[in-house]
Amino acid sequence: MTGLFIQLMSKQILNNSNFIIIPAFNETTVIKTVVEELILAGYSIVIVDDGSEENLLAQVLVFTNTYYIRHAVNLGQGAALQTGIEFALQKKAKYLVTFDADGQHSAADIPALLLPIQNNEADITLASRFLRPGHHNASCSRQLLLKTARWINYLFTGLYLSDAHNGLRAMNRVAAEKIALKENRMAHATEFLFAIKKNKLRFQEVPATVTYTVYSKSKGQSIFNSIRIFFDLVLHKLFE
Repeated sequence: MTGLFIQLMSKQILNNSNFIIIPAFNETTVIKTVVEELILAGYSIVIVDDGSEENLLAQVLVFTNTYYIRHAVNLGQGAALQTGIEFALQKKAKYLVTFDADGQHSAADIPALLLPIQNNEADITLASRFLRPGHHNASCSRQLLLKTARWINYLFTGLYLSDAHNGLRAMNRVAAEKIALKENRMAHATEFLFAIKKNKLRFQEVPATVTYTVYSKSKGQSIFNSIRIFFDLVLHKLFE
């Protein structure tokens, strides 16, 4: 697996082939609420604590059906996702879902993401806040940033999607085994698209809700980070 980590298990894990992977860094404010919603929906949870300075473990020990993995140092969201994907595959996951830890996603959207995969119509599904009846409360500046990111994704991958850098996605084992995230920072979102194109994976976009709160906005991408993502992608393309 990616990086150094400590693996712990929180209580008894049920026999569930649907694994939700949550990369988390200093999310003690909302992590209990996020996990609780997913637990009530009956999923197996893999929390990858990416070297948090806060005591994230204390927040999740109360939950059943939850795995906790900790990177010894902060490696970035891409690395945390890769660790979670590899771990879930080892645990015989049939379907894997990536889910942000900041509370902007809804567990209610997961069944719709899984359905095309379960019906063998897709290997991977990508959530879109811009497809109806999807919903979002993104500011005009964020929408402009996302629109620009869509074109950047198209430039690098040839895939023009309705949404960009949405952390909510689902995949089967075939797709998950093809994912090899090397960009530790947020450029990993485009790496999923590289994997789709390179491996000719069947994909669909699925409407979903993204709800920004004051807290999730504080955790979001700045203009500077978006520029850095662009150069990460340029370097990825040059040296792949």
